[in-house]
Amino acid sequence: MTALASPPEQQPAGSLQLLRRRYRSRPHRNRPGGEAIGKAERAALVFAAVLVILLVAVPPFLPYSPADMIDVPLTPPSWAHPFGTDDLGRDLLSRVVYGMRTSLASSILVVASGIVVGGLIGLVAGMAGGWVDAVLMRLTDLFLALPGPLLVLAIVAALGASLTHTLIGVAVVWWPWYARVVRGQVRATVGMAYVETARLVGLGRVRVALHHVLPSAFGPLIVTASLDLGNVILLLASLSFLGLGTPDPAAELGEMTARGLTYLLTNWWVAVMPAAAVLLLTFIANFAGDGVRDLMERR
Repeated sequence: MTALASPPEQQPAGSLQLLRRRYRSRPHRNRPGGEAIGKAERAALVFAAVLVILLVAVPPFLPYSPADMIDVPLTPPSWAHPFGTDDLGRDLLSRVVYGMRTSLASSILVVASGIVVGGLIGLVAGMAGGWVDAVLMRLTDLFLALPGPLLVLAIVAALGASLTHTLIGVAVVWWPWYARVVRGQVRATVGMAYVETARLVGLGRVRVALHHVLPSAFGPLIVTASLDLGNVILLLASLSFLGLGTPDPAAELGEMTARGLTYLLTNWWVAVMPAAAVLLLTFIANFAGDGVRDLMERR
């Protein structure tokens, strides 16, 4: 006579970790020649780290405040003012450095808010399934279908032109991508053996979601965020160029570029220096994002 099946024994915590590592293991995808990451991407990662340190540490030690009128207006680049001065006699080097710091910090804030909001919505949709998943994903599709820049313009026009309102507008249109990424990863993970084992040993639904399902989305989230950073920097600079950022005398790269266009043919540095800073930030962010993606693919 066949014996009745005994209830599943409680698995030790170590077995959950072993199952998790087993089901997350993927073959490494190397570059030709066995390199894990390209030289350009490696250099961009190093330069990005150095740039962040400099933008945090250097501004307090700059000789001039970005709002102080310290010399003759429209002074060409020199040893005293390496980037020259603007139409009000303010040091452009100081203004560009502060503008780069503002742009980078603002972009990181937008991406972080997208990760939090989109990640939460994606996690709830993926874990719940059914009508909850359907409703949340249709809401996500609605935001994806709307023209993002126009929606940002409408939000800022309603709230008033300022950096805070611009960040709110961009954050409103940026979370759906992260919701899609997290939801897809959660749906792919929720049926794996280590997740089922966690449920069988009596772990609660929230604990399973946070400790055993959500970590599987960290890799795709990091890659998406790193690749998004350059796009956010460029979008914020474009909105500032249109006058939707903090008004002068605040140092914003887009607003400084727009202000300098009047002098482009006679005093080129007023517009070129802040525009070059936007190009540098975007270029480094994009290459660093490629480097992060290559590193994550090897995990």
